[in-house]
Amino acid sequence: MPAPITAPAATDPATTWLRRRLGRGVVLSYTAALVLPGPGLWLRRTHTLPLGPLLHLPLSTAPCLLSLVLFSAGLQVPVRDMGRVLRRPGALLAGLALHLAIPLLIIPLLAFLLHRSPDTDGGSGLVTAMILIVAMPVAAGATVWTGKGGGDQPTMVGLVLASTLLSPLTTPLVIQLLSPLLRGGYAGSLAATGHTAGGGFALAGVVLPCAAGILLRLVLPPSWLDRMVGVTVPVALAGSLVLTYVNASGALGSFVARPRPLLLGAALVVATLVCLLSFALGRCAARLLRLDPSSASSLTLACGMNNSSASAVLITTVLPDKPHLLLPVLAYGLLQKTAANRVVRARPRRPAWATPG
Repeated sequence: MPAPITAPAATDPATTWLRRRLGRGVVLSYTAALVLPGPGLWLRRTHTLPLGPLLHLPLSTAPCLLSLVLFSAGLQVPVRDMGRVLRRPGALLAGLALHLAIPLLIIPLLAFLLHRSPDTDGGSGLVTAMILIVAMPVAAGATVWTGKGGGDQPTMVGLVLASTLLSPLTTPLVIQLLSPLLRGGYAGSLAATGHTAGGGFALAGVVLPCAAGILLRLVLPPSWLDRMVGVTVPVALAGSLVLTYVNASGALGSFVARPRPLLLGAALVVATLVCLLSFALGRCAARLLRLDPSSASSLTLACGMNNSSASAVLITTVLPDKPHLLLPVLAYGLLQKTAANRVVRARPRRPAWATPG
């Protein structure tokens, strides 16, 4: 689940109250999906909104909520503060290169390990889910963890924006390169997903909402912007919890109807392996590049944190007959937040650019 990007300005009481309880809200969303998945399963389906006797607009809850969250993220991006990143783009370019390279290193290893499993398709379902996670842009929530740990916030924001804006090209490219690792029908399903991601999902569902928020931030007067942020951010936080519930209902609802403990265990193991390797490779790369602690923290987070909500929405939209693919996606969404918390605790909280001298 992505969290909107934190703005430097003071937040209103509603936003502060929701942010402090966001962790508990996520747990409640998962619990509600496990105990009462029915409403979430209904929201996953596409519904039509009548606009006249001959005109009906199809609407799907998950993509709409994802767009709301990303619009809120764009609305809070400090674009005018990114001049320093553009003057010294080393960490930004390294983060983008690693974000693209890490899937090509980790997923073949994962496919090789699962190829020896007793699963009839060689673990292709789990590999498909992990490809759809690592192919997504950097999660907007990474900026929240950067702010908590005193990391290089401008670089982190630049990585989120750049990976998001490039996602209509990079997401289908990564999917296409990794599809040959799959067996059976999963290769065709992933290829269709790649066409959808390249043909409109990444642009309309990820890039345009974020870009619209950024544009409004640049053109609105400060007083109007403050009012819009005060309304949009708490609504988007609440929407992110509903999105978590909807996505979890798809996975946990089918799991309750037909329990598959081995699949659940395998999903947890696979998500843990990919998450740990992603963060570890990011940290090793930061050490090899000899980045300062704040930039190293941002680079590590960019390598390990992917927009898992976008992955879940894409699976729900393109592969509605495979809700079990949501299990590793949900697991990764939780694990990457735990890993991010350890990354930001391991470095000083004061940003490097705030240090005198």
